[in-house]
Amino acid sequence: MLLLSIIAYLVLTILVGVWASRRVKTSDDYMLAGRSLPLLLSSSAMFATWFGSETVFGASSEFLKGGLYAVIEDPFGASFCLVLFGMFYVRRLYNMNLLTLGDFFKVKYGKTTELVASIFLAPPYIGYIAAQLVAMGLILNVVTGIAVWEGVVISAVVVTVYTYIGGMWAITITDFIQTIIIIAGLLIVAVILAVKAGGVSTVISEMPRESFRFLPAFEVKEIAAYVAAWCVLGLGSIPSQDVFQRSMSSNSVHTAVRSCYLAAALYMTIAMLPLFISLCTRHLYPDQINGDTQLALPSMVLMHTTLPVQIMFFGSLLSAIMSTTSSAILAPAAIFSENVVKPLARHRYSDRQLLILTRLSVLIFSVLATVMACMRSNIYELVGESSILSLVSLFAPLTFGLYWKRTSRGGALAGMVLGMLTWIIFEFCETSWPSLIPATVVSVLSVVGGSLLWPKNEKHDQDRVKTIE
Repeated sequence: MLLLSIIAYLVLTILVGVWASRRVKTSDDYMLAGRSLPLLLSSSAMFATWFGSETVFGASSEFLKGGLYAVIEDPFGASFCLVLFGMFYVRRLYNMNLLTLGDFFKVKYGKTTELVASIFLAPPYIGYIAAQLVAMGLILNVVTGIAVWEGVVISAVVVTVYTYIGGMWAITITDFIQTIIIIAGLLIVAVILAVKAGGVSTVISEMPRESFRFLPAFEVKEIAAYVAAWCVLGLGSIPSQDVFQRSMSSNSVHTAVRSCYLAAALYMTIAMLPLFISLCTRHLYPDQINGDTQLALPSMVLMHTTLPVQIMFFGSLLSAIMSTTSSAILAPAAIFSENVVKPLARHRYSDRQLLILTRLSVLIFSVLATVMACMRSNIYELVGESSILSLVSLFAPLTFGLYWKRTSRGGALAGMVLGMLTWIIFEFCETSWPSLIPATVVSVLSVVGGSLLWPKNEKHDQDRVKTIE
């Protein structure tokens, strides 16, 4: 019965994608839902940005190992990102009327910078998509007993089909439905387990004191690691296409800003439920957390709860992961088609041709992520790595480009390339310092120094923008 329910849910999701595809007439409809989403749909879409495998599986697994201190990156850093994006980025980006984040670098710095930025923007999503596919593979493995890689392939096919057909409209509508299922499912499971465990106070009281530690010790290296944990998603996901496309899909700039704040509050609240459920699991079934802690929650639910609870829990898990995966596939596809293939082809594509190209790009990134998911299985690491690459290369050029008028093409390119090179060097040398900190510092200094050394030519820039338009 549980398996049939999961199959029915997957089929229903595809049907929603087919229905949503009726609204897709242009590339703008496909990538940004026609910039027409009301507050409710926009907020649920923003909430679903990261509420996937890393929140339910990854964060709960890390929480069992190291308490609150181990999950600074997610959910705290993720919520922090939405607040910052709403405060400092949404208004300026929305008013530029861009199709992709790569378009910002084209308008601000020119086509060369657009191409380099897009190369840094798109590939990191492969690891992020792979993390979501691994999670769905784990679910199908627990429920059906099939190999994880087989579950990965099945999941990839389902998500790719409805994303390919309906684009951002399919993602948004399924996000709204899935958000309701996520909240209802996790709440019901949390309440049932809390009652079984003797109440919330009983579960909390058994937590070791160090599990409540939230601040670092007064040591330079630990403080650096703590700041790095906040920055991975907190700053690293600001220059990301999925956050951009979800916020830019709103029907007004005011809706876009409010949806960021509402989504941040909702994310921070709902993300606590998987952490609490993991505590209940440790209290009620301590032997269940031995081995792969990523499997602790689904295994416990499958072995110790009734069928209705299982359906709600696995339904909420699939909802959370599928909503994240779909937008993560569309994001690099949009960048790749609009900001890489289109400029390199030196051909003025019609809107219909661009739409076809974006759909083909969806297939390409889905295949690449599926291959990676079959090779690697640590969800938390896959997600963290994908955000770090954006932070060390794109955060500084984007931020300075929005707020410092003297930022030049030379400064932006220097920030991207030198930031990435610094990260690679520190990763290769395996120092005890978080590689993203020196890499981000170098990126910031390179943007400033490069802009001063190679200042922009105002007249040339104005002519370039007119040509682009």
